[in-house]
Amino acid sequence: MALQDASENKDILIHINNLDKKYHRGSEVIDVLNGLNLDIYRGDFVAFMGPSGSGKTTLLNLIGGLDLPSSGSIVINGEEITEMSGGRLAQWRAQHIGFVFQMFNLIPVLTAFQNVELPLLLTRLSKKKRRAQVETALDLVGLSDRMQHFPRQLSGGQEQRVAIARAIVADPTVLLCDEPTGDLDRTSGNEILDIVGQLSSGHNKTVLMVTHDPEAARRAKTVLHLDKGVLVEGREKDTACDTF
Repeated sequence: MALQDASENKDILIHINNLDKKYHRGSEVIDVLNGLNLDIYRGDFVAFMGPSGSGKTTLLNLIGGLDLPSSGSIVINGEEITEMSGGRLAQWRAQHIGFVFQMFNLIPVLTAFQNVELPLLLTRLSKKKRRAQVETALDLVGLSDRMQHFPRQLSGGQEQRVAIARAIVADPTVLLCDEPTGDLDRTSGNEILDIVGQLSSGHNKTVLMVTHDPEAARRAKTVLHLDKGVLVEGREKDTACDTF
């Protein structure tokens, strides 16, 4: 896994234009995102905050290609993902997106090593190269000595580290984190945020994180606030969290 060194690149990685998302519940139309426009720079660490139902997770799912917008476009690294077919989108997602969720979603009968290796089994990498990438990912999250442990033998914080290693093992373009510390105590949560911050600042990973926690948001370079599907405020991290 050839993670990049941090740089001062300020090119736009993600361009979102006039994004709408509506859901239909019988005859009722629910507006989740309304004409959202947003540019995200390569290597940025962005925290999305806002009340429940504001559209944060929906936006993350749209950027990750897990859902499709009602209208508007999302261009990531020069590719308009909103125009891709289902098969092409699945392939693109596997190559470019790493997901970290609140629930760790590890497979209990697999070791940490095997859980992290899962995304690579869909590639043409040799067994030797897969092993090298898995070991690199687990080393980055500080679990080189736990790779043969099963999830039940790990703490919650360690399980989330395995989930992060799995998310980065294929060297994705974007790391999407949905409440990554929501099920952890403060100490374990801070350790996870340290790792995520290092991936951004030390390896130039672009990180988008949904969180309700102002302390977690303080770790981001940029904090953006959503309310009723509209981007209402975004300020630098030193001041943004004071008002949320």
